Amino acid sequence: MTVAGSLAYRAASVGAPGVRRPNRWPLIAAALCYTLAQLLLAAPGHPLAWDESIYFSQVDPRAPAAWFSAPRSRGVTLLGAPVALFTSDPAVLRVFLTVLSGLALYAAFAVWRPLLGAWTPAVAALLFGTLWVSVEYGPQIMPNLWVAFGAVAAAGFLLRAVRGERAGAPVLAGLAFSVAWPTLVRAPDGAWLALPLLVAVAVVRPWRRWRVAAAVVAGALAGLAEWVVEAYVRFGGVTERLADSSAIEGGMRWSWNLANALRSVDGPLLCRPCDTRYPAPVDAAWWPALAVLAVVGTVVAVRAGRAATAVLPVACAVSLSVPYLFLISYSAPRFLLPAYALLALPVAALLTSGAAWVRAGRTPVRLAAAVVAVALLAGHGWVQERILHRQIASAKRNTGEYRALAEAVRRAGVRPPCLLAGDTQPIAYQAGCASTVTGNPRSDASAASGPEVVRAAEHEAVAVLVPPGGPAPGYAPGWRRRALTGSPVVAGWSVYVPPGRR
Repeated sequence: MTVAGSLAYRAASVGAPGVRRPNRWPLIAAALCYTLAQLLLAAPGHPLAWDESIYFSQVDPRAPAAWFSAPRSRGVTLLGAPVALFTSDPAVLRVFLTVLSGLALYAAFAVWRPLLGAWTPAVAALLFGTLWVSVEYGPQIMPNLWVAFGAVAAAGFLLRAVRGERAGAPVLAGLAFSVAWPTLVRAPDGAWLALPLLVAVAVVRPWRRWRVAAAVVAGALAGLAEWVVEAYVRFGGVTERLADSSAIEGGMRWSWNLANALRSVDGPLLCRPCDTRYPAPVDAAWWPALAVLAVVGTVVAVRAGRAATAVLPVACAVSLSVPYLFLISYSAPRFLLPAYALLALPVAALLTSGAAWVRAGRTPVRLAAAVVAVALLAGHGWVQERILHRQIASAKRNTGEYRALAEAVRRAGVRPPCLLAGDTQPIAYQAGCASTVTGNPRSDASAASGPEVVRAAEHEAVAVLVPPGGPAPGYAPGWRRRALTGSPVVAGWSVYVPPGRR
């Protein structure tokens, strides 16, 4: 049987009508573990980070919206909109997103229960949900995790849509939504997700159903609609927006970026320029191990006649990884979250098959293999927890500095409506100030400088934030320096304000 034939056979035979519904509790337990890990380790005491302040400012009526650059997609801002109706408190946003991401983890992997039973999706969710980067970004208003959830659901819905019985409207609607949501959250990722799904429908003959292809296309177009409209309204067109986005990314072109991705496996959260050291082998071992186990799991699945449930997730994972491994020259751990979520499925199937193999004949060799596997998984969990603690501490130091500076700026007399000039985005947001007057389409920075700052001082409070040792703003001669006070964190920082301002 060919791989395409195996794919078709598996899609037709798994989850056929009349099969008893799998137990939900293993997956519920995995989602609860993920949620609790966030509540205990990642959510508390974590002010908004740089990118988060840009996204949340778009829906927060209490602060001016930051410059929204070409690469960004507005779908992720919808995650914060319900909270922004009532408060700007980061703690409330963290708890809300923690609960929401726990529910999303359950919903995404639950799509696979009719295909893989109760335990394999639960193990996959647990594997993904215990990665440090998954826990780190669960309570954050950032796009990549939500692309991951959509990608997992989309691959599952497609397999359910092409199996033996006629695809029903709920499954097709689920497929369309699962493509639309990642596209709305991060438009390029939506395109890279739709590509392997459409190729699969075209290549595997029994899967050639126009309704399935139409659901994928409709989802992608629905997700892209806002991005395209904004491209014409703000950037001059789709081609212009893509060009601006490429410029901000450093030029989208062939770039062997695997080394940078490896460097960022244990942080930093943004590796640009990526000149950091390689991680210690114990911290990085899980990364190649995931790829190897996914390949082994796929081979085992193909030989067992259930290729579809492994090949399609791997194909989607590879497609979603291409821009981050081969088209840019920097990295961040969150970029590969969709790939990790998808690869968790064949790895989980391999583990559950291994567990069944041990139970089938409890020989010393099989029991020893089980002990080794459990020990390796426990060690993996320890490594992930250690990296998470380190990264959370680092992130809290950075965001804590933003908050301390914002409070010091307010003590210096700069209060809304106001403009805080300089490279100040998260500080300005927390102070309730604007950080830009006019944005640069080829820049991701929300920063104001030059004559426009001086003109803005005619009708609102304006200050120029200067770091320790920084020069006075040359475009504002005669402005008075005020040293920031109130915390050791702000020592040496200052603001320059117009003469005559009290």
